Amino acid sequence: MKGLELSEAYYNEYGRRMIENDFPHLAGFLAAGLCGSGSECFGYDDGVSRDHDFEPGFILFVPDEDVVCRRDFFELERAYSRLPSEFMGFERQKVAPAGGARRGVVRISDFLTAKTGLPRVPESFFEWFSVPEFSLAETVNGKIFEDRYGLVTSVREKLSDMPRDVRLKKLAGKLWLAGQAAPYNYERCIRHGETGAAQLAMYEFVDNVSSVVFLMNRKYRPFYKWSFRAMRELEVPGDLSHVLESLISSGNTGGDVAGKLAACRGVLERVIDGLKELSLVSGGCDDPGRAAFEVNGKIEDAALRNENILFGV
Repeated sequence: MKGLELSEAYYNEYGRRMIENDFPHLAGFLAAGLCGSGSECFGYDDGVSRDHDFEPGFILFVPDEDVVCRRDFFELERAYSRLPSEFMGFERQKVAPAGGARRGVVRISDFLTAKTGLPRVPESFFEWFSVPEFSLAETVNGKIFEDRYGLVTSVREKLSDMPRDVRLKKLAGKLWLAGQAAPYNYERCIRHGETGAAQLAMYEFVDNVSSVVFLMNRKYRPFYKWSFRAMRELEVPGDLSHVLESLISSGNTGGDVAGKLAACRGVLERVIDGLKELSLVSGGCDDPGRAAFEVNGKIEDAALRNENILFGV
């Protein structure tokens, strides 16, 4: 059983009854679900995932004190702590994982602050740029089982896609960095005999191309250990995960170098073709540097457009 399924079943069995029986006056203001850190929140959990942070439980989202007072919040916490500790052969953890508990009762604003640094949806370009994409991914992943108040659902919808100008600025910067990293800097490092630096250049290439692909698909790239897994689900420009994995897992000597250089050029060609399909670069463009500045030129806000192309990375 997947973690999200376990969580929802636990809520349906115990959580909903707890709210309806003990807190009927709050039922219209609460939301329940599971999202945040952990492979189960992305649906990526497997047998290996069960060795830590895997348990029955859910998040009970509570509005601020002007809607649900401090005493009611305290009583909700006590009630949640009394729910059965075992369910379907799995036990709730007695010790919170590093970074704090991932289940339980939480103020909506506190959850947002923990994830994004803000108790609300970002309002300016600067605020959007200040939030890491993996944090946004953890804010909108998972599933909300019930939300009668609608606030959690509304916030998640607003956070699910960054403003277009922000996305284009990030995309332009990442694309420019990818083109600088490889083939250009990778090849020069090889010629200098700096194979370690060459591998770092290749990592930079893969890291930035990965970001570009997620931005092209209007998806947030999750924490690095799930980025390749998530990339395999994206549509534009088709699955690049396997070739990108090979670029950072193969050597930098002999025939490997020529193959990697050819692969990098092929990746950039596919990325630029994808940008053409999205009408973000012109048909005659075949250079990542030029493509980056063409993407930047699509930004509507003049002040943001005129910032350094690396402003958003």
